[in-house]
Amino acid sequence: MSEELRRALEAELAGQKSAALAPVVERLSARYREGGAASEPILRTRADASAYAAYRMPATYAVLRHVLGEAAAQRPDLAPRTLLDVGGGTGAALWAAVETWPDLTSLTVFEQAEEASRLGSRLVAGATSPALRSARWVRGVLGPTTALPGADVATLSYVLGELPQALRDKVVDAMVEAADTVVVVEPGTPAGYRRVLAARDRLIAAGRSVAAPCPHEAACPIAGSDWCHFSARVARTSLHRQVKSATLGHEDEKFAYVVATRVPGPHAGNRVLRHPLRRKGMVQLRLCAQDGAVEDRVVSKRDPDAYRAARDVEWGDPWP
Repeated sequence: MSEELRRALEAELAGQKSAALAPVVERLSARYREGGAASEPILRTRADASAYAAYRMPATYAVLRHVLGEAAAQRPDLAPRTLLDVGGGTGAALWAAVETWPDLTSLTVFEQAEEASRLGSRLVAGATSPALRSARWVRGVLGPTTALPGADVATLSYVLGELPQALRDKVVDAMVEAADTVVVVEPGTPAGYRRVLAARDRLIAAGRSVAAPCPHEAACPIAGSDWCHFSARVARTSLHRQVKSATLGHEDEKFAYVVATRVPGPHAGNRVLRHPLRRKGMVQLRLCAQDGAVEDRVVSKRDPDAYRAARDVEWGDPWP
């Protein structure tokens, strides 16, 4: 999490006792683990919004920083000026976006939970970035006829699982209409992966080019009980540890995602799908390859340049 966001969160939550937030965190965490469509806003009270910000904003920021960084790396020609965060709650994606693209000038969050919007607005009030300081929260409910504000990039993070099945495709379609680049993120679970895969299929059918993580637009080659997901390391603040009753200074947030652009561009050569298996003199990589297949590749010292690169590559990285 950026130092500026950490300070803003600490200032916002300074007057609230972690002991009071902890049961709200547990209730919200149980609700999100349970999954299923929400019949009303999950964040209804100021305590809900505060607890959510304390325990979810660090993880959401870390994931979006990774995902948007991959988008920028694979499509360096992207130079967005405007961003729309759909169902963005307290605005974690905004902070990740300005870190990725400092030239952003306009940020909008489309959100139905009033208390989340208020908290997000307070967090950005003292930000260094003019785009963050001027960010606006538009109150609205996602429905079958929702028209979203236009933007260069639109993000949808951890929202599809809260929507009724029949509404998910319509929201993805609305994002296609609204934005040149569409980013969808879900939990790194089998169910989250299936929702991302359905969104990916929808985006490709609409003529979008997949920028990340996939190195192709063919059918996903992962089948059976396996699923495509990645991991982001989250540094826990003191408050984060307290409200989650945690002892470690970090946690690993698993996620699935897709980034698709209106204008075609280069793909990753391959994508590393698992933690590399490192043994003496060799590294084994499981790759999603440009030809649309999953392959296991062994890189040995016989190829010194590739071996040196393989020793440094991590799960989720592109591979030449």
